[in-house]
Amino acid sequence: MRHNKVGSVMTTDVVRVEYGTPFKEVVRLLADHRISGLPVIDEDEKVIGVVSETDLMLRQADTPRPFQAKRRFRLAGLTRGARRQAAKARARTAGQLMTAPPVTARADDTIVEAARTMAQRRVERLPVVDGEDRLAGIVTRRDLLQVFLRPDPDIRRQVIDEVLVGALWQAPRSVDVLVAEGVVTLAGSLERKSETEIAVSMTRQIDGVVAVVDELTHRLDDSHLRPDEPALHGVAEDWLRRL
Repeated sequence: MRHNKVGSVMTTDVVRVEYGTPFKEVVRLLADHRISGLPVIDEDEKVIGVVSETDLMLRQADTPRPFQAKRRFRLAGLTRGARRQAAKARARTAGQLMTAPPVTARADDTIVEAARTMAQRRVERLPVVDGEDRLAGIVTRRDLLQVFLRPDPDIRRQVIDEVLVGALWQAPRSVDVLVAEGVVTLAGSLERKSETEIAVSMTRQIDGVVAVVDELTHRLDDSHLRPDEPALHGVAEDWLRRL
């Protein structure tokens, strides 16, 4: 199935810093460009970390109040995470502030894959790197959400071409496909129950689909068939194995 790629939505003109970039310069770049984070690169343009507003806030939060006694860090008694935070609280450069290793993406990753990575790793942006880990772009949550601006007619056309015709070998008008604000309604009758399940599952995976309303019926319940019995072939057979 065709998916939009990260390379189609990423920003290629990336604001970046080097390991030795001073703290105040990092803050200035974030403010001037109205961004909340940026990649840190080495002399070969390879991404070695990411600095975010959260990293900067650790430094700010550790600034003592007037007349407050200076705290002493006892690193030996701290956990690994706490030691990292303590080090960032005293950081003076991007390299000392950054979170490493960086969570990155590739330009040929799908938008779905990038979104899953962001959710699992709890990050708001992904530096996009090439085959040698050099900086090629950056993609943010806002960039990935652009997929949901996809016009309804484009979504409908892909459902018909790739799901009904390409995977299930059905006539284009064998199933009614209605799309409104990204919500796809599938209505009609197919031969097998497995075909209805595949149609719904594949449609959910299409870029820009918000939800699928299943109004499909079937003539034959083939859910009882053993794996070695013939049911579906080609692309549909591959999808059946995933259900």
